[in-house]
Amino acid sequence: MSRGILRRSIYKSPAQLRLMREPGLAGAAALRAMREAVRPGITLLELDAIAEDAIRSLGGAPNFMLEPGYRHTICANLNEHVVHGIPTDHALEPGDIVSLDVGAVLGGWNSDAAITVALPDPTRPDHTAEIEKLSHVTEQAMWRGIARLASAKHVNEIGEAVSSYVRKHSDYGVLEDYIGHGIGRRMHEDPPVFNVPVSRKGPEVRPGLVVAIEPIISAGGIDTVVQDDDWTVTIADGSLSAQWEHSVAVHPGGIWVLTAEDGGAAGLEPLGVTPVPIP
Repeated sequence: MSRGILRRSIYKSPAQLRLMREPGLAGAAALRAMREAVRPGITLLELDAIAEDAIRSLGGAPNFMLEPGYRHTICANLNEHVVHGIPTDHALEPGDIVSLDVGAVLGGWNSDAAITVALPDPTRPDHTAEIEKLSHVTEQAMWRGIARLASAKHVNEIGEAVSSYVRKHSDYGVLEDYIGHGIGRRMHEDPPVFNVPVSRKGPEVRPGLVVAIEPIISAGGIDTVVQDDDWTVTIADGSLSAQWEHSVAVHPGGIWVLTAEDGGAAGLEPLGVTPVPIP
């Protein structure tokens, strides 16, 4: 979720990094529970309840509910709806692509993460291949951004890695108006984390930095419109979209993906990066 950024110090102490592990695991549990539950016929509100149960079972609370005017645990972005989608009683169907964005707060510290799930439609193999590719390219772009963080000197190198992967493997559009962010005591903190190259270098990458890296990709144009509910953002030309996100900590030993139960090993090790647990 990327509603607003709070400006404050961007570097956490070693003790604070340790405190961010538990909300990260609560977010990871919500992602896993939703991924296991997604199927044709399930409603977006049912997925919202599943995510809330997963977070509360670990002692956390949904932090999206702390956003003024928002009452749900997740943002559920279906097909051309790209961010901030409000869960409804709409039932998923074969051929849908849905991004599920969730955050947790525990002990005063936050996490933020998202996955995209493509639901195959056996009657439309070409469409199934299209939505699976869109999700795959977005996910892999996220992992390239996280992998770059492990060696980057400045934060804005992340956007170079994300956009370069997308350009190499597709003709998709990378949204520029909705970006990643720092995270800690608040869900949205500095620094902004762009998904495209920008002219400035951004802050130094050093121990204590925690960021949410979240490429948001359109199969077509990148212009968006906000719906009448004043939350749901839709790709203006009706193109399908995908979002993947993880909260990632930099510490003296390396990086650790807080919202992945394995610390990001499955996504990073094929790229030559081994995540190191926060001591």
